[in-house]
Amino acid sequence: MDKQKLTEILKRKSYPGRGIAVGLSADGRYARIAYFIMGRSVNSRNRIFVEDGEGIRTQAFDESKMEDPSLIIYAPVRVFGNSTIVTNGNQTDTVYEGLASGITFTEALKSRRYEPDGPNYTPRISAIVTVKDGCAEYEISILKSADGNPDGDQRYTFSYSPAIAGEGRFISTYMDDGNPLPSFAGEPVRIEMGDADIDQFTNNIWEALNKDNKVSLFTRVIDLQTGTYESRIINANI
Repeated sequence: MDKQKLTEILKRKSYPGRGIAVGLSADGRYARIAYFIMGRSVNSRNRIFVEDGEGIRTQAFDESKMEDPSLIIYAPVRVFGNSTIVTNGNQTDTVYEGLASGITFTEALKSRRYEPDGPNYTPRISAIVTVKDGCAEYEISILKSADGNPDGDQRYTFSYSPAIAGEGRFISTYMDDGNPLPSFAGEPVRIEMGDADIDQFTNNIWEALNKDNKVSLFTRVIDLQTGTYESRIINANI
């Protein structure tokens, strides 16, 4: 699989839904994480990212317009020890609590299914990035219906250990727009990570997302030597 530019992938899609990109900078010094959300309905678009401890959470931009918060209000990013968890739903908490109890990322997610929002049955996408001894590794999971059939589950976990300098992987909930929305299929896409600083990294992704559907973007870079990090948040609603 050839490496692709994340920005070019995003420019070709009007509605990939929610997306996660993780990987390692070209100089091998920083782990990189990006998570974005998009929305087509008023309820989905009525959100912002806000800082929450070492992670973030979603929050209604206008509380008076909030309808059903069950699938749109959650903590997309949490940190457990030297691992950063990023997901598109409240399974962030499932993974965090699983790690705290001594089980693995994959084992924790066995208790979860796709989102109950038929006919789309939105996949749950999750990633964990672990930094230790100057190196990084990451895992990406997708839990989805059986090709749109809610009677079956398809569960895939992809492990990348150790992370390779200059590349990463990207996964989204949907392949693109549609009715019903087509779930992501195949292995997470191999992408270039480059050496742009965090502000350029963030702005490049934000500008590539469809202007009518993008809602919020979170990025983080983690120094592999020190474990320290920098984060950025961009919200369409400001």
